Amino acid sequence: MSLIIGLSVVIVAFDGEKPRVLATRRERDLTALPFGAFDPAEHRTFELALRGWVKEQTGFQLGYVEQLYTFGDRDRESPEATLLDAPPDARVVSVGYLALTPEAERLPDAFEARWRDWYRHFPWEDHRAGRPAIIDDMIAAKLSTWAAGNADRQSRARSAFGFEGTDWPDEAVLERYELLYEAGLVAECARDRNLPAPDVQLGEAMASDHRRILATAISRLRAKIRYRPVAFELMPERFTLTSLQSTVEAILGQKLHKQNFRRALDRTGLAEGTGEMESGTGGRPAELHRFRREALRRTGDRGLTAPVLRG
Repeated sequence: MSLIIGLSVVIVAFDGEKPRVLATRRERDLTALPFGAFDPAEHRTFELALRGWVKEQTGFQLGYVEQLYTFGDRDRESPEATLLDAPPDARVVSVGYLALTPEAERLPDAFEARWRDWYRHFPWEDHRAGRPAIIDDMIAAKLSTWAAGNADRQSRARSAFGFEGTDWPDEAVLERYELLYEAGLVAECARDRNLPAPDVQLGEAMASDHRRILATAISRLRAKIRYRPVAFELMPERFTLTSLQSTVEAILGQKLHKQNFRRALDRTGLAEGTGEMESGTGGRPAELHRFRREALRRTGDRGLTAPVLRG
């Protein structure tokens, strides 16, 4: 058995309304994350290899990057090797990365990569306009049937999806996707197990196990935004506090309490007014701010308090 190391990356941007990921089209017209092989003879480090072939495949220059997770379980039920033209007996270990960029940049026309709203793949995750109907209209009944008579399954479904009055845990994106996979409610499960397609469409499928990798990245980012100032990596050099709040809300999939968010942000000292005003919006001008990276030396890494609006 040969071992192949693949590198995949979730590149996240915010377009002012939606969180977006950079994706390509693969076989069967499925969306895939940028993905390539690591060649130990050619590449000095994983990250240098990643940056190189992402530039080649998409025309995009990576900025902020961090390692996400290594996906290499022996029994993972995924036809991942097909993305690399690997031998039939090969075991592919995929090292996932998370990258953030200040804006969804225009990509060269010669490339197949496109920015896509990540909620197309996880429509149950966006609660900014209220609890998505898909949860109670479709998912609840399906999971109830699957979990009937099994206390552990019932408990997992209740806590992951906020059933029976429990709070919605926004960081549990991966747990929710894996529950739906285990219950046979996403297309990837039917594909991997050679079963009939599910009778409901719960978000758009992705090639290989890339929807699982994307779920892992969203979970990581939702958690990290609260204890590290990573939200600023998604912002341009000058930004309004409203746009910063909108970015955090888009990532978390939840609306925030404006006054509490502003007060908490003031305490961090991470955003500083520039005295410049936003222009061309047609509304009341708002002051532009900048990210005070130098403040991190005094305060250490800290994230942004995210006071979620309830009810």
